[in-house]
Amino acid sequence: MAKESETELAAGDAAPAFELEGTDGETHTLESFADNEALLLVFTCNHCPYAKAKFDLLNDLAAEYDDVAVVGINPNDAEEYPDDSFERMQDLVDDGTIQYDAYLRDESQDVAEAYGAACTPDPFLFRREDSEFILAYQGRLDDALNPDEEPSRFHIREAIESVLAGEEVALEWQPSRGCSIKWSAA
Repeated sequence: MAKESETELAAGDAAPAFELEGTDGETHTLESFADNEALLLVFTCNHCPYAKAKFDLLNDLAAEYDDVAVVGINPNDAEEYPDDSFERMQDLVDDGTIQYDAYLRDESQDVAEAYGAACTPDPFLFRREDSEFILAYQGRLDDALNPDEEPSRFHIREAIESVLAGEEVALEWQPSRGCSIKWSAA
């Protein structure tokens, strides 16, 4: 089911802390990305056609921007949706389908809840200010709202360029669209 994002965060809010296992076998926190000028956190998953349609864009962003950490976070209930299991996440990294700076598992779904993530993909771009990450942009990655559409405008590139130039992001925050996050019943 297609759903639009509804963030709990506003521009200038600090990124909520997290401690999540990555497909690289490491535990990651916000401090894991402290050497970057910006942090793009994208709540995503392995099976949603909307999320899969953005794998290449996110891989390209991770390769293009040395000062931006591109991090995928998968919060979906893997018991009900086995294709979103941690093992499948590792397979997608191992076979090169996903080449982000980190791909993390939000097993408890607490991180997705803290950020107000609602769909996959749901991107949050933070700028580094002093010792914390501050929300600079939350919205669409591009203007292709359906998996089979080709984008003509890349909102996230515009936002990243603004952040890296030390400018405010002058984009209207339009909600991302994707599959609803698969919340666990427990």
